Amino acid sequence: MKKITIILFYISALTAIQVMAQEFKEKYRPQFHFTPKANWMNDPNGMVFHNGTYHLFYQYYPHDKIWGPMHWGHATSKDMVSWKEQPIALYPDSLGYIFSGSAVVDKNNTAGFGKDALVAIFTHHDPVQEKQKTGKHESQSIAYSLDEGKTWTKYKGNPVVKNPGISDFRDPKVRWFEPQKKWIMTLATKDRITFYSSPDLKTWTRESDFGANEGGHGGVWECPDLFPIMHEGKETWVLIVNINPGGPNKGSAGQYFLGNFDGKTFTSNSKETKWLDFGADNYAAVTFSNTGSRNILMGWMSNWQYANQVPTDPWRSANTIARELGLKTVGKELYLTSVPVKELDALNAAGFSMKHVRVKDQLDLTEKAKNKTGLFRLDLSTENTADFSVLLANEAGNELIVGYDKAANQYYIDRSKSGKTDFEKGFGERHKAPRFATEEKISFTLIADVASVELFADNGLTVMTDIFFPESEMSKLYIKSASGIALDNLKYTVLKSAVK
Repeated sequence: MKKITIILFYISALTAIQVMAQEFKEKYRPQFHFTPKANWMNDPNGMVFHNGTYHLFYQYYPHDKIWGPMHWGHATSKDMVSWKEQPIALYPDSLGYIFSGSAVVDKNNTAGFGKDALVAIFTHHDPVQEKQKTGKHESQSIAYSLDEGKTWTKYKGNPVVKNPGISDFRDPKVRWFEPQKKWIMTLATKDRITFYSSPDLKTWTRESDFGANEGGHGGVWECPDLFPIMHEGKETWVLIVNINPGGPNKGSAGQYFLGNFDGKTFTSNSKETKWLDFGADNYAAVTFSNTGSRNILMGWMSNWQYANQVPTDPWRSANTIARELGLKTVGKELYLTSVPVKELDALNAAGFSMKHVRVKDQLDLTEKAKNKTGLFRLDLSTENTADFSVLLANEAGNELIVGYDKAANQYYIDRSKSGKTDFEKGFGERHKAPRFATEEKISFTLIADVASVELFADNGLTVMTDIFFPESEMSKLYIKSASGIALDNLKYTVLKSAVK
């Protein structure tokens, strides 16, 4: 009997140690941002809504947690909040690795694969040709699925767009252009965008180029997107172009242009270079296909400056939360806005609201929040604009500061003391973003997960996304203002985990 008791105790102790080790190993695991269970992930690909399900494909290397030969990973969701990882969708083949791209629902069976077929359009990247420096190592190919994205068949006629001799020739984003009954491909071609058209997703004709002399050119143009938004009774076309490096706070970022598209040529009305997100960690951001009038964007929540070095295990990288896009006119300038999708409200748990709050020096919300996980949403609006900051902290002395600097008229995120920062020399810095709104009042929404914050200021006119790696949960919360600030409303919501 003693022998059995000892064995049972040993098994129980071993199980406890394994559980503790697993918790420690995954202490930076996001709780409501998609991450693969293990190994490397970067750009979101092929995002499409079909028959009640959101499909997220993504750049994936299943054999290590650093970048390697690219596959398309796959995850599905009913609400863009809780995701289920699926088997790998596309594997490298004789034509090369499977780089970024998009997916569409072929409702009219234009390609002949079947009505409502899911068709993926992606870049084949040939590493052999790349080594030979032919300048033709990237081309565009297609694959289709007739079973809701479970299995995929690559088109025998691949590639469908051959490379004319451009070394960076990738990331096709395809949409249907109803006025002319044709597909439009928006393709990143080194330092510009090239538009192609097709009646059937198989045969493509080059239409025009855009951007050689517009926008930011601090790095290679990548991962574009093109879509219309109705604003004040008028259709405005949005062209997103991700760029690496060259972002406003170093490294990877996304810029956008607003204008007109006639099925052949994009004409920009933008007078300045505009950025999707002024944080360091929203790259390769593109929208879901087939979502009707909603334009829903997600990005890769990392930066090529340190993506291979971030201290997570056994996975690397997450995606941003899904964001709904709109337009807002400020003075004579038009801007893209970005706010959390309403589906995120499903995570709301406990919380509290306060009205007409005066903050002088410091307001400690730690005890009132009663939140040990550090997962929360904070919404506040001000009666007057003045310097203020929101401070996240923990018992280890780590601090992450998100705030507004009135003299500079800038929002900022300071992660210099946020925890582990030594894996890359530029990680622990303060990032700044301009305030575009002209009204006196400020609206401010901050969403915090285990290892990230996302700021949506002035109803999404200014957006910032930053990741960070604290030694323990950021369970302390303060609002600070040396000069004093009056808050109209303050609403704090504890967020539940979406991990199952």
